[in-house]
Amino acid sequence: MRGVDYYELLGVDRGATPAQIKSAYRTLARTMHPDVGGTAGTFRLLREAYETLNDPVRRADYDGAGDVPAAPVRVRPARPARRREFGDDPNFTPGLPRLSPDDIPWWDQVDPDQRVRYVPVTGPDRAPLLALVGGWTVLLLAGLAVELTSVLLAGWLALLVAAGVVVLLLLRRFLAARRVDRLFAAEFRHRRVFGRPDDEHDAQPKRLTSELLTTYLTRLPGVRIFHGLAWPDSVFADIDHAVLCGHRLVLIESKRWLPGHYAADEDGGLWRNGHPFRGGGTRLPEGVAAFAELLPEVEIRGAVLIYPSRAGEVTTGEQVDPAGSPLTPEQFVREIGQWLAEDSAVVDRDVFGAVLGQVVS
Repeated sequence: MRGVDYYELLGVDRGATPAQIKSAYRTLARTMHPDVGGTAGTFRLLREAYETLNDPVRRADYDGAGDVPAAPVRVRPARPARRREFGDDPNFTPGLPRLSPDDIPWWDQVDPDQRVRYVPVTGPDRAPLLALVGGWTVLLLAGLAVELTSVLLAGWLALLVAAGVVVLLLLRRFLAARRVDRLFAAEFRHRRVFGRPDDEHDAQPKRLTSELLTTYLTRLPGVRIFHGLAWPDSVFADIDHAVLCGHRLVLIESKRWLPGHYAADEDGGLWRNGHPFRGGGTRLPEGVAAFAELLPEVEIRGAVLIYPSRAGEVTTGEQVDPAGSPLTPEQFVREIGQWLAEDSAVVDRDVFGAVLGQVVS
C-alpha cells in the first residue's frame, strides 16, 4: 500500500533482522487485533507490512521500489482515540472498583468460614488415631471376653502392651501437634494483614491496593496480606504488597500511570497503546526471582496494579509475564483471586514465617 512506510508502521529500522520484524509484529498484533479493540483495516495493514518484510523476495522488491510515503502516516493505537483525552482536574484521585459477587468467578466457590488447615503436619491425623485406639479397645475386650490358655494369654498381653505403647506415642504426638496449631492460631488467627502501606512515596495507589486486598481477598480463609517487604538480604521495602494463600504467593507493585492500554511482551517489557512505555518501570521480575530462591517450594507470581493518574480508563492485555504483568484492579481480583482460591484454606507456618520475616514496614 503506497503512502505507508512498512518499516515505520512496525517500528523497526530498515536494516532490521527477520527476528526483529517478527517480534515487532507480534507485539503490535496483541493490541491492534480487532478482538482486543483494533480495527480490521489497521490490522490488515499491519499484517501486509509483516508479510512483505518477512519475505526476502517481497522485501527486496519493496526496498527497490522506494515505496516510502510522501507524508508519514501515524497508525493509531488499537484503542479508541478518547484514551488520549485526559481530564484536567488537578485534584483527580482514582477510586476502587465496586465488584459484586456475580462479577467475581471464584466468589461462590469459597467458604469463608471453612476451617483453616495448618501445615506442615507435625503429628498424626485424628481419624487414623481414633481407628487405632478403637482397634486396641477391641483387642482388649476380645481378650477379656474369652478364656485363654496361659500361652495365648501371654501372647495377648504382649500384643496388648505393644499396641498400647504405639497408641500412647501417637497420642502424645497428636497432642503436641494440636498444641503447636493452637499456639500459632492464638497468635495469628485473627490477624490477616501484616505491615502497613508506604505513606511517603506515591502513597495513594498503595493505599488503594491495601483496601482492595482487604475488601475482596480476605474472603479466602487462608489468605495472609503483607505490606512493605524487603528482598532477601535487603533492608528496604522493595515490594509494595504480597498475598500468601497456601503455597501460592503473589508480589504486587502499585502504580499510578496515565490512562491507556498497557501490555507486557514476552521479554517483560512494558508497552502502552502499542508503543514502548517510558513513563515508569517495575522491579518485580527481580523480586519474584529473589523470593523464588528464598521459597523454592512456593509458586510465585508478580502483578503490577495500574491506577489512572488522570481522568480516563486503564486497560490491560493478556498476562504473558508471570513475573510482573500489568493488571487493572478488577482483573487482579478476578484472575489472581481465582489462582489463589485453588488453595484457599491452607496456611503453611514455615512459608508464612519466611514471608513475615521480610516485612520491614
